[in-house]
Amino acid sequence: MIDLVAFGIILDDLVFPDGHTVTGTLGGGGPQTAFGMRLPALAGWTEESGDVGLVAGIGRDLPDSARVWLAATGIDLAGVRETELPTPRAWQILESKGRRTQVWRVEGHVISAQLGRTLDHIPESYRQAKGFHLGIHPDEPDLDFIDQLRSMAGIGMPAYCPVISLEPFKPADRPPSDAALRQLCTAADIFSPNVAEAQSLVGSGSPDELVRHLADAGASIVALRMGPEGSLVYADSGAAHLYVPAVPTTVVDPTGAGNAYCGGFLAGYVQTGNALTAARYGAVAASFLVEQVGLPEINERLRTQAGLRLHLLQQTGNG
Repeated sequence: MIDLVAFGIILDDLVFPDGHTVTGTLGGGGPQTAFGMRLPALAGWTEESGDVGLVAGIGRDLPDSARVWLAATGIDLAGVRETELPTPRAWQILESKGRRTQVWRVEGHVISAQLGRTLDHIPESYRQAKGFHLGIHPDEPDLDFIDQLRSMAGIGMPAYCPVISLEPFKPADRPPSDAALRQLCTAADIFSPNVAEAQSLVGSGSPDELVRHLADAGASIVALRMGPEGSLVYADSGAAHLYVPAVPTTVVDPTGAGNAYCGGFLAGYVQTGNALTAARYGAVAASFLVEQVGLPEINERLRTQAGLRLHLLQQTGNG
């Protein structure tokens, strides 16, 4: 049985601020999120299996290196369907101040067919997962699909209530109405925007103000991602805002770090029910994504470093 589920695969062609490019890296959010979900089990932080499934459409053009990494990470691929269409592909143009612009390199029908989410794409073994993470466009969030995820319990099954985690793909093009914001914030159990995405939804403000506005709009748990400044978390248990710093490391490529944070956060929350622990899991997962171009190699160094980094964050307290 799969415990956690992520969605989507894209091939990223990266353009760095100095003009050099790296093409064909495994991206799209799904693999990075799945890495964050798998990290607690890979690092031995949990006795649970931590089985993770990925749902995506790919073409025959997916590089062998991508398949090898997915297998090495222990990600279940029953939800990855190979079609006659190409794998979605996009330029990721990175600027020196951290801004990233995505430019699609495939036609619209490829994007919708390969990245579109329906219950038909979810294998039976994924349908009782404890948690699902989805990236959404805040202007068109497809909240109906989230309702469908919550209604997947089979006849005669015990009460089923998965933890749903949402992450905006990008800032909203226009501020939502109060009603639309409430719909978005109450659709999931965990809502994790970055600062720019949060500001596009509730207006400018300090991190504390952004988190408070999203909580006031109905979000049960807000995990505000602040890049090198760490993350600020609100949980509706009544606790004060929880601050978790970023793990000190050398940043080579930030692509996918937010996805890994969300995957680690969801895994930590599902496994422990503790938002502070979840944020620390997310911070450690994100730290591995920024250290190289593409996804980290799964090896003994990663397992050792994961333990050391989690211990470092545990020593920082919540300040």
